[in-house]
Amino acid sequence: MNLRSSLSLAPRQAAALAVILAVALAAPACAADAPKAATPAPKAEAGTDVVAEVAGQPITRAQLEESLAAQLSQLDRQRRALLEQGLDRLVEERLLAAEATARGLTSEALLAAEVESKAGEVTDEEAKKFYDENQARINRPYDQILPQIKQFLAQNKRQELRDQLVAGLRVKHTARVLLEVDRVEVAEAGSPARGPAGAPVVIIEFSDFECPFCSRVVPAIQEVEKTYGDQVRVVFRQFPLNIHPNAQKAAEASLCANDQGKFWELHDAMFAAQRELGVEQLKAKAAGLGLDAAGFDGCLDSGKHAARVAADLADGQKAGVTGTPAMFVNGRFVSGAVPFATLEKIIDDELSRKGIAPKKAAAE
Repeated sequence: MNLRSSLSLAPRQAAALAVILAVALAAPACAADAPKAATPAPKAEAGTDVVAEVAGQPITRAQLEESLAAQLSQLDRQRRALLEQGLDRLVEERLLAAEATARGLTSEALLAAEVESKAGEVTDEEAKKFYDENQARINRPYDQILPQIKQFLAQNKRQELRDQLVAGLRVKHTARVLLEVDRVEVAEAGSPARGPAGAPVVIIEFSDFECPFCSRVVPAIQEVEKTYGDQVRVVFRQFPLNIHPNAQKAAEASLCANDQGKFWELHDAMFAAQRELGVEQLKAKAAGLGLDAAGFDGCLDSGKHAARVAADLADGQKAGVTGTPAMFVNGRFVSGAVPFATLEKIIDDELSRKGIAPKKAAAE
């Protein structure tokens, strides 16, 4: 069952559910050390806009903005995201109206027929399954939380049906989004990847094998690969954080495994047991996966790929990555352990912009 952001719920429902499911609905990430602000130069260039003077020395607007570069970039990113969300809502409304007119209905009647009537009731079995899977994060007795869980799952069912309806209508009514989105140029840099080189959607993930939130996003990415097949290429780049003592060697180990064609096997093994990432444990994992032990051990002990890990880290920082996991979907920044639904929406939009029907939508 895919979790949806509480922002997609009605305000009263979101408020009620946020208390018990805030952690489950969040997109948490492991945070890196905050970048230091740039130090303004002491003198202004001729013709620049002076915003202050101290002891006869000017402070220019350019120096001010440089000192706040990270915060201003975040605000700009938030503004663009708000515009994208608003446009998405308007496009959806127009699509529903067009389909309702074609059927001789109102938009409300269309939604009642295609969403409300098909949602059905949430069973006790579905509620218990959700509770068991999220018990550690909900942290309340099942009997107390059952009504809220059923309410949440019912809303989630309706949202999934609505999304499926709109996805089909985007193809049927040829919806095209022309607003350009914020993109960051990030290279694959010869990193381990799955999916065809010519795929219309490329996901470049910066990750840390010791970060618990990075392991949480693995199922979402696997579901993307299963859902979209050769329409998506997934690229893994290293971003070990200095708060994780074993992350650097784990990153190097993954590249040593890549030398022997076993990157993804070790990738899965390390994320499955993140408390077992000491050097000797990494060697044992590699041996258990059938890698040549002497070659792997020598690679890891020599630090053969340390420079490559550092290069990935530098590229990630240049692209604005400050924590993990961080992904770029055709250059569109996605931060944190987001659910499949978040990636699905972006991928569908990217395919739509290229005039390509998502395989899942075409199958429907």
